[in-house]
Amino acid sequence: MVVIPAELVSFLESGLSMLVATRDARLSPDATRAVGARVEKGGAELTVFLPSATCAEALANLSDNGRIAVCFSRAADHRSVQVKGHALEVREAAAHERGRVEGYLGALAEAWGFVGLPASATLRLAHWPCHAVRFRVESLFVQTPGPDAGAPLGEVAGRAP
Repeated sequence: MVVIPAELVSFLESGLSMLVATRDARLSPDATRAVGARVEKGGAELTVFLPSATCAEALANLSDNGRIAVCFSRAADHRSVQVKGHALEVREAAAHERGRVEGYLGALAEAWGFVGLPASATLRLAHWPCHAVRFRVESLFVQTPGPDAGAPLGEVAGRAP
């Protein structure tokens, strides 16, 4: 079992760019933006929130094969981590989860403001209603540009991902 390290939890739940990749039965990829994430208790599962307006193909792919990869990237320093796994549950997000999604969008607006994107543009992203996709974490990879990019997270000894 792969568990998300405690050090990584706040990073993954912050205002990062989150891109979700899925694939269909012919191995054709799809990418969609997530609008929030939650590391589940114990760290072996992760939930990502996908806007209903943009996730139809991802949902179809998850229904077909359950495979999912999420890349989390911070604009300020390009720190990036990829989490891969298998979907356990796909459902409409509950009303009590809307605050998490809207909080994420505000944090993303601040993060992207660092690179000059006006907050008003970020806050217009489709974000509600959305779907919650809970998946079992199967692998973690460093994706930060540099010599360790693509390495499994546990193999990058002595350096933060």
